[in-house]
Amino acid sequence: MASFAIMGFGTVGSGVAEVLRMNADPIAEKLGEPLSLKYILDVRDLSATPYADVAVKDFAVLENDPALDVVVESIGGAKVALEFTRRALMAGKHVVTSNKELVAAHGKELLAIAREKNVNYLFEASVGGGIPVLRPLFQCLAGNRIEEIVGILNGTTNYILTRMVKGGIPFDEALKEAQAKGYAEQNPAADVEGLDAGRKICILSDLAWGKEVLPEKITTQGISGLDLKDVAIASAAGYRVKLLGRALKLADGRQAAYVAPHLVPESCPVAGVDDVFNAIMIRGNAVGDVMFYGRGAGDLPTASAVMGDIIDALQHRSKRRDLGWSESAELAGLDELSMPWYLRGGSALTAIGCKVLSESDGAFLTGSMSAKEAKALAEKLGAAALLPVLQ
Repeated sequence: MASFAIMGFGTVGSGVAEVLRMNADPIAEKLGEPLSLKYILDVRDLSATPYADVAVKDFAVLENDPALDVVVESIGGAKVALEFTRRALMAGKHVVTSNKELVAAHGKELLAIAREKNVNYLFEASVGGGIPVLRPLFQCLAGNRIEEIVGILNGTTNYILTRMVKGGIPFDEALKEAQAKGYAEQNPAADVEGLDAGRKICILSDLAWGKEVLPEKITTQGISGLDLKDVAIASAAGYRVKLLGRALKLADGRQAAYVAPHLVPESCPVAGVDDVFNAIMIRGNAVGDVMFYGRGAGDLPTASAVMGDIIDALQHRSKRRDLGWSESAELAGLDELSMPWYLRGGSALTAIGCKVLSESDGAFLTGSMSAKEAKALAEKLGAAALLPVLQ
């Protein structure tokens, strides 16, 4: 019988336990042996729950049990979770996590420890919740040169933008609605300022090209500054405003990654992804464009991905997954990337050969130009809004 432990019994941790309860038989069939939940490590008192007999408060119990196969880290953050993950890997345990902050900031180190100890460190649930995207990226698309990754990586901001477009309500009101529904935290900064999406696009970039991209090294812009007027102008002109994480491999060998709200043509599949759903498009030189779509958060969807990693780790006990990234990537800045841009509130529209979206509002699309050039143009024309346009 294989066994695992859960560290942190919140939304994800309790979801993993529930998935095992619901699907114990098919899981055992896939593994070829039963899977048991041996420990739950949590600071709270679980004595009144159905899991009282497996609840512990001392990490050393997990660390020192030679019969424990896998540890699920669902504590969150990059402090206690980092310490316990290091120690679990050093003790020869496979570790599975949904913690994008930890993977984005410390994945290179933790994967190196896993390699040294011949164990697996897996994190499918860290990007896209229940959407299978990381394993297809490093396994199913392994025969491709990955050229670009772009996606809606945060369900909270996508819900807010959907309400702004379809409900015609301003950002502040849409945010309050998202908080009332439990989609947004009381402190929503990580979501609405793009930090969550930034961590996820870094992980995708790390896997796609095998080099580390740290979140603090990329440009990150959220949606808190969006004006409802721009959302309405874009919608009337056949575009949708979406917060996108984007990573590219440039012709000179450098990489680029950033997060920003974009105008997306309605003909693009990503444009029609609404509410709390996520979508990630990957472009390979052989396969072309493929898109992964589904619920990007929630207890059972995320737990589904975690359980998939537990099974994968146990199936690769004798020969670990060859997964990891090496030195830091050489990054190009957003200012160097060329694309069309949306500007509003400018003047002399016809003089620069732009596509006018709204004459009365002075809203238009430029031709392809770098972010640096677009910012200079916006300053020259006195534009009130500047957003990249996805091609």
